[in-house]
Amino acid sequence: MQRYDWADPQSRTAFPIARPGYPFIFAAGFATVVVALIGFAALAILGLLVTLFICYFFRDPDRVTPVLENAVISPADGRVVSARLVDKNPYIEGSGQCLKIGIFMSVFNVHVNRIPYAGAVKAIQYYPGRFYSAQKEVASMSNEQNALTLTTGDNRSITMVQVAGLIARRIICWVQEGDPVIAGKRFGMICFGSRVDLYLPPETVVSVSAGDRVTAGASILGHFPRS
Repeated sequence: MQRYDWADPQSRTAFPIARPGYPFIFAAGFATVVVALIGFAALAILGLLVTLFICYFFRDPDRVTPVLENAVISPADGRVVSARLVDKNPYIEGSGQCLKIGIFMSVFNVHVNRIPYAGAVKAIQYYPGRFYSAQKEVASMSNEQNALTLTTGDNRSITMVQVAGLIARRIICWVQEGDPVIAGKRFGMICFGSRVDLYLPPETVVSVSAGDRVTAGASILGHFPRS
């Protein structure tokens, strides 16, 4: 029987919402109440719909993570837009060929990001940049981004990059350099449409391809060969 673990404590509410969403929800809700009191019914209905959508966008459901030896777990919900070998990991100096998997998150996906593999946070690198559509490959290196490099227990390096999208304007990261992490654990989020790129060792046996839908903390992207 397949084993699953809770990487984070279970929420105490039926519809958990990520904490960064509270200011947006309260602001939209307050504006809706104001226009309703003034008597603008149509605007109040629109405001209510916007408030409900913001609640939906910032949903943060609990996830159980499959416990499989050497399995790489998806760090993001969304659609795989690329899964290919590239010449190097641009966030690790002197690195050679590696596997790059890009996952696009639309505004309808959960935007909380999760750790793909157990290890420790070796480095966090933030880069300001542009805001091209996150579906385009140019966004990987040109857009605002935050890169986390992990070192695994068997001395492999993994880099996951939170990339801002066309309307995303805030990248959030909850871990720090040196933190130990486990697969499936929440580590951050990106607000309003974005992308996550994952750089893996070239020997990784990939199990997804472009067009596949994946779920953060639950879907398996591939496996490392046994040492």
